[in-house]
Amino acid sequence: MRIGVATMAVVVAVSGFVASPPPAHAQNLLEMLFKSPQQRDRERAARERARQQAQAPKTKPVRISGPRYYTYKADELVTVDFGKIADPVVTGAIGDMGLAPLGIDTFAEGRPALEELSVRALPEVADAVVAHYSEHPEYNWVAGTAVTDRARAVVAVLEAADTVGLSADDYAVAVPQDAFDVTQGTARQRELMAFEMRLSLAVASYILDASRGRVDPNRLSGYHDFKRKSPDLAAHLEALSKADNPAEALLAHNPQGAHFEALVAELERLKALDDADRIDIAEDIMLRPGQANPDLANVMAAIQKKASDELKEKHALLFASYAGKPEYDEELVGLVKDFQKELNLASDGVVGPATRRAMVGITNADKILKVQLAMERARWLPGVLAPRRVFINQPAYTASYYEGGKNELSMRVVVGTKRNQTYFFDDEIETVEFNPYWGVPQSIIFNEMVPKLRRDPSYLDRSGYELTVGGKRVSSSNVNWSAVGAGSRIGVRQPPSSANALGELKILFPNSHAIYMHDTPSKSLFERDTRAYSHGCIRLQDPRAMAAKVLGTSVDEVRQHIAGGQNKPVTVPVQIPVHVAYFTAWPDETGKVKFYADVYDRDDYLRKAIEATREVRAGS
Repeated sequence: MRIGVATMAVVVAVSGFVASPPPAHAQNLLEMLFKSPQQRDRERAARERARQQAQAPKTKPVRISGPRYYTYKADELVTVDFGKIADPVVTGAIGDMGLAPLGIDTFAEGRPALEELSVRALPEVADAVVAHYSEHPEYNWVAGTAVTDRARAVVAVLEAADTVGLSADDYAVAVPQDAFDVTQGTARQRELMAFEMRLSLAVASYILDASRGRVDPNRLSGYHDFKRKSPDLAAHLEALSKADNPAEALLAHNPQGAHFEALVAELERLKALDDADRIDIAEDIMLRPGQANPDLANVMAAIQKKASDELKEKHALLFASYAGKPEYDEELVGLVKDFQKELNLASDGVVGPATRRAMVGITNADKILKVQLAMERARWLPGVLAPRRVFINQPAYTASYYEGGKNELSMRVVVGTKRNQTYFFDDEIETVEFNPYWGVPQSIIFNEMVPKLRRDPSYLDRSGYELTVGGKRVSSSNVNWSAVGAGSRIGVRQPPSSANALGELKILFPNSHAIYMHDTPSKSLFERDTRAYSHGCIRLQDPRAMAAKVLGTSVDEVRQHIAGGQNKPVTVPVQIPVHVAYFTAWPDETGKVKFYADVYDRDDYLRKAIEATREVRAGS
């Protein structure tokens, strides 16, 4: 009887004679009539899951935060305990008959000065100097009653510390006058002993700073990851005391290579300049073809000042005929496009922030600071860069492959956003994985996917992702996402496909930050001047070329690996260091230092850390 009524309701509704819908119970019966048993089972299961989810305790969404920046705490100084320098007479280092060695021992004569000498130094420096003179109780920088030429040469290096990006004030040592009262021999030896110790402390401090930098990068932020260098200062002091040219040996503790030489030369050049001829263009300029702007005259002047001779020769007639008009016509647009192309900017003819920066540049003082910060950062890298290496400079948005010390390949990259910053660290490339899986980082799972899954549990299933919970493969639609919280063991990965976020391949250098180089389906981002859009990994503009270089093979062989369609890891056959670096001033392949925007504001943190270090040392 109920079925008959329901059927009649259907007929009447279809005929258009019923103005209102059938009763609820009749509607349910209608739906049941036209659904398969399987569909009804699925709906019952869905209703049961919904009931269970509604009854289950809900957790607050988990958010995984990135590293943070710190208020820098500089290395503290300690008072050097010169009393620990062993006296060979006291410790038994004397002749077989228990007598002191024959002859005048000027070092022993000056030893009483150590009792009243008060100097502060870094702990490593203090320990090294005490250890050196305990092992070698003799002068390095003094001969008889005079300061040696070797000492004067070393002092000259310390006084020139600013030329290599350090601070000469940190290593200042007063050299005793040549003239002295010969009747005051004991006082002279005490003066020379104080000089000896102060100079060795300054030398050891210079070696430490030149080798590893004044700032511990790991105390700047969690985005820096370096094992701080620990040079054997006592051994270096001994080697310096025996060196034929101690000044040259001391300088050699600075980074070696064309990159550092270029920075030293640029610092010297910049310090000889001033900002008197700087051209100003409005910071908010946004000049598009066909528009008019009174700043166009400054744009022309900036191009004429900064463009290459070839570009100026190409547009010589335009420069000669330009009379300061504000209309941005087709001819001027062509000039701007050529200028943009020359500087590897997007050659769209639009004068916006990036093009303005290239035209105006930064003040000379700002450039000097950037070079000095680059010198500090260079000390965190190996003292000598490997001839075969990959160098990624985040502010430049470039990745380069070096072979035999020469840049053989360079390409544009996309790096992390300011919220998902790429780290600064060294590693070694191990594997190229073709047709890769993408193991989704926990930060993306919990910050981006879980909130979406709470609204749409089948999202991962539809998108083709593989999900594991507690190590077990499950369907995303079967998970109560409202109950997922801290401690949940969730794993998500995307199988190889044309839609895979990593594209055709990834180049791995295993690290705790899950950062690597990879392909990407989003090719359009490489055309932009500012390319900070990833979650932290490095997207390569030409991943096949980079893979071929690190594997020592051809691009065609790389193509064949990809064409197979299967996930395939290939071990890199040789050692290749990779530097995931951050330099706002760095030389290009020609040796010319280029300057870049500080995409993560790290320059300011490093500047403040250096200032904090100077304050601690000045207080000594």
